[in-house]
Amino acid sequence: MEPVNLFNLASRQAEWLAVRQSAVAGNIANANTPGYTANDVEPFQKVLDHTAVTLSATQSGHLGFGASEAAFSVKPQAYTGAIMPSKNTVVMEEELMKAGEVRRSFELNTAIVKAFHTMMIMATKG
Repeated sequence: MEPVNLFNLASRQAEWLAVRQSAVAGNIANANTPGYTANDVEPFQKVLDHTAVTLSATQSGHLGFGASEAAFSVKPQAYTGAIMPSKNTVVMEEELMKAGEVRRSFELNTAIVKAFHTMMIMATKG
């Protein structure tokens, strides 16, 4: 039995969310570090653009799904606001909003996987 693509996608998003949470936490931890530039991860939509889902034959007459690996790149954010005298570009309000977005996304991801898992269990029990 081949893995369900939804579980792979949810796992990939959970990995991305963990990397983003680390970037946000690093920004918050360095909020008072002179010269620190805030970092963020590329949007998950871009990660999906780099992930190609392809069909591959595992046996004659069977098709399976495979996804290529796409790296998560953490890079400095483009800063458009007023730069502080310390040259630090971390804005605490923005970082706390990002942390909230990550939390909500984790909760949504978990809820979708749980609902899909329950549906799969019900379908197999008949």
